[in-house]
Amino acid sequence: MASYHIETYGCTSNQGESRRIEQALREGGHYPADSLEAADVAILNSCTVVEKTERNMLRRAEELQEETADLIVTGCMALAQGEEFREAGIEAQILHWDEVPDAVLNGECPTVTPDTKPVLDDKIGILPIARGCMSNCSYCITKFATGRVDSPPVEENVEKARALVHAGAKEIRITGQDTGVYGWDNGDRKLPELLDRICSEIDGEFRVRVGMANPGGIHGIHEELADVFARHDKLYNFIHAPVQSGSNDVLAEMRRQHRVEKFREIVAAFDERLEYWTLSTDFIVGFPTETDTDHQQSMDLLREVRPEKVNVTRFSKRPGTDAAEMKGLGGTLKKERSKEMSAVKREIVGEVYEAMVGTTQEVLVVQKGTGDSVKCRDGAYRQIIVQNASKHGLQPGEFSTLEVTGHQTMYAFGKPI
Repeated sequence: MASYHIETYGCTSNQGESRRIEQALREGGHYPADSLEAADVAILNSCTVVEKTERNMLRRAEELQEETADLIVTGCMALAQGEEFREAGIEAQILHWDEVPDAVLNGECPTVTPDTKPVLDDKIGILPIARGCMSNCSYCITKFATGRVDSPPVEENVEKARALVHAGAKEIRITGQDTGVYGWDNGDRKLPELLDRICSEIDGEFRVRVGMANPGGIHGIHEELADVFARHDKLYNFIHAPVQSGSNDVLAEMRRQHRVEKFREIVAAFDERLEYWTLSTDFIVGFPTETDTDHQQSMDLLREVRPEKVNVTRFSKRPGTDAAEMKGLGGTLKKERSKEMSAVKREIVGEVYEAMVGTTQEVLVVQKGTGDSVKCRDGAYRQIIVQNASKHGLQPGEFSTLEVTGHQTMYAFGKPI
């Protein structure tokens, strides 16, 4: 038997793949090391979404190499830019995530009775429903790692969700590079059917969060999808649809599969069916062709749809992408636009949480927080922190009723009733 240390960076899909690696290793008789220094093998599940992340991955790989005799690098940077690790002098096996268990086990037979329970974090289970996407965005490097969407059957994913619930999961995080195109490779988008079956066919009290779904992937099924959300209390009323720009000209240069009008139609469908829900979206500021007018259109769209969660990212050239060949905007201009958008974002989100103060919310305790606190999620996946959790006897996996007592812009505070 050997001990392993695994570190995961990037999106929820990477987290889900790391847990599947861990499950296979534990079934093979291996066990998590008490520390990095005590590990026989270190596994780095990498991300490369922006240039800063790439630099961080190389630095962390160097640090891991110094602490362990055997290093494996997997994840998006490993697959899209494996040569970067070699050129940096890092001696590591560069592998696809599903090759990692075999490399660690080295053909050995399991030495213990296999434990087929999925690996959970507290009471959170991650379900990657597919790998890859159907987009060809001009700025994206992740597509080189993940490829086109590859969707397992609905029945297979329902059974994986059932196994997570049976293992004790109270929150299931549906994830993928683009959950909205799940099933598209087999001729029909299946996300509404999958969510409906998970909520209808699996017994138990749990909640389901749906991960990122590009507007181009869900437009056309957005009304059916919103109907599924309206039918099932097990679904958090939360959708992450990254618009990236409020300018159709920029969206065309980005080669996004949607235009602003389609994004508005998706938001309208959820507004019509859900009284209390959270819209999460992303904006890229400073794309090479973005003019002052384009930026203003993004600002106008942000103020119009008022998303409760917003990720603002400055454009970063990624090697091998078409956008990397474009003449970029200056760093000062990108910083100014990012600062302006982030200020409006904080204003909008702060108003959302201010409106929650004094309300009563049914929540799921999902994770331990800092000190003696716990993180909870209400029906719209908004975060509420309860301090002095031990005093109230709150533990991850429990449901509770809270009064919202205050907020700190990006999250609220509450106390049990």
